[in-house]
Amino acid sequence: MRNGTGTVLATVALGAAALAQPAAATAATELLQLGSSGPEVVALHERLGALSYLRSDADAPSFTARTRHAVIAFQMRERLGVDGVVGPETRRALGAAARPRPLLSGPGRRIEVWRGRQLAVLVRDGRVVRTLHVSSGAAGYTTPAGRFSVFRREQLSWSVPYGVWLPWAAYFNGGIAIHGHAQVPTYPASHGCVRVPTPFARAVYRFATLGTRVDVVA
Repeated sequence: MRNGTGTVLATVALGAAALAQPAAATAATELLQLGSSGPEVVALHERLGALSYLRSDADAPSFTARTRHAVIAFQMRERLGVDGVVGPETRRALGAAARPRPLLSGPGRRIEVWRGRQLAVLVRDGRVVRTLHVSSGAAGYTTPAGRFSVFRREQLSWSVPYGVWLPWAAYFNGGIAIHGHAQVPTYPASHGCVRVPTPFARAVYRFATLGTRVDVVA
């Protein structure tokens, strides 16, 4: 990708500093968005991986839908304008951010659904290993808060009430599941389930083994 200063590539090894630049340098740097490619995107992937929004080895040079979902989750977590584009504000925040921490405590693997923030974190031994944006139940279908556990898993599950397939579904409260979905807005929009962006659904399913604790936090 075109970048006259080469600042991001030269500083990627410095971690947080790789995407936190002075205003003058930032102004000269192109936005990173769907279709972008090059060393700046590699640096972005490394930073998002370090912060738990992507796999730590996600170093592909192209800005994909997967990247966009990770950026959206980061923007939601940091209370930024949410557009899935890395501009000056998001770039500065990436430089200063820390890995999210669980709201609750507990051993082993857990999933926390932060209903008020429309985020979910996968937790292993007290450490957040993945942060995702989700969409929980809309008005009239609010996903109940509380402590649950995964009791049924189906790679492709048929929803009888709504007549739709739910891919990579992990049920934790009656007919309520965490599952993949092509449409995951930044607000509650489901019939009670917790929608996960399709590119991350299989990984969440693998994490959500039978008995995995699920905490839905209001």
